[in-house]
Amino acid sequence: MRKHHILSFLFLAFSFVLNAQEVIFTDNGQSQGNPYQEWLEGTRSRLQTLMGDKLLGHTQLGLMVYDLTTNQTIFTHNERQRQRPASVMKLVTSITALDMLGGNYDYRTSICYKGHLVGDTLRGDLYCVGGFDPTITRSDMKAFADTIRNFGIRCVVGRVVADVSMKDTLDYGSGWCWDDDNDRITPLLVDKRDQFVSILMAEMRSAGIQLDVTTAKGRLPQGSKEIYCYRSSIDKVLRQMMKKSDNLYAESMFYQIARASSPQTAKAADASGAIKRLIFRLGLDPVDYTFADGSGLSHYSYISAELIVRLLLHTYENREIYDHLYPTLPIAGVDGTLEKRMTSGVCRGNVHAKTGTVTGVSTLGGFCQASNGHTLCFAILNQGLVRASDGRAFQDKVCEAICK
Repeated sequence: MRKHHILSFLFLAFSFVLNAQEVIFTDNGQSQGNPYQEWLEGTRSRLQTLMGDKLLGHTQLGLMVYDLTTNQTIFTHNERQRQRPASVMKLVTSITALDMLGGNYDYRTSICYKGHLVGDTLRGDLYCVGGFDPTITRSDMKAFADTIRNFGIRCVVGRVVADVSMKDTLDYGSGWCWDDDNDRITPLLVDKRDQFVSILMAEMRSAGIQLDVTTAKGRLPQGSKEIYCYRSSIDKVLRQMMKKSDNLYAESMFYQIARASSPQTAKAADASGAIKRLIFRLGLDPVDYTFADGSGLSHYSYISAELIVRLLLHTYENREIYDHLYPTLPIAGVDGTLEKRMTSGVCRGNVHAKTGTVTGVSTLGGFCQASNGHTLCFAILNQGLVRASDGRAFQDKVCEAICK
């Protein structure tokens, strides 16, 4: 009998050890099933059910969901399939820019001169040096004129020269549709239009500066002196670029990347190369992707859901990037391009993500918090759509499934 009791005790002890990993204890001593495993299985089940959605019978989907808290993949579906990004490309552009330039980066537009100041008269050339700042408005131009006047210039005899050598001469991105009504991508802008020189001259006259000048285009020569440098923070550009999905703002950031990559005139290929270098650092093969522009308008850009998630993971792990990017993402049911989506339930105010829409394509990528308090990131790429609204409805279902 004693031997029987000993064997029984050993069997119970062995059974307890086997089951220990599947049991946790609450504060009051009661045991319950592993809640994380239950959440994980429930989330995967809900997502797997969505894979039977009739929309996927005749369209393409790339999907990846990642748990940033536990550092593991939750769900994937064609996550390596190359697809057009639409405006989710803006995540690629912004994350690369923040990684490369830093959160304290400023856009710069300068007024310089080359010539002789004789009393209050400039006999020479006034240079407007473009830095591709899309934020400059007509109201900002008064500061340019006032600073020139305060510098002591009351008369200019010579030329007003537009220096747009910061980037190549292409007015539109490679692979953009010819019949789209897009802004010209040029380094000197006012109210997003190529009218910097004309408005500056008008403001100078209003400030009492006499002009006996002609206008021209050229590059700032050596020996020039700076009168004024107008600066805009990268945060100011990011907010409009991400919340409102502004394509011109995205292209301006794309060319900031390019200019930092090349000491000469910036080209789209320079920015693409910088993005691919970041991708290589993250452990993916840059050969698998193409980047023709910064906004996602191009028909020549191809990414994957895996790439977007890997970039979001990189963002989450780097505070300098995360602190500048996260506040600019649209919030479900609250603002930006997600203001009218997911306006109730678990997703409202929870999903912070970048949307994307071009003909046949709808995309979404960003962050959310699951019901267990874990932070997730995700990428959803829908392609082959007749109606973009179908893709958006599907993405909202995915978000509900992972937030629930």
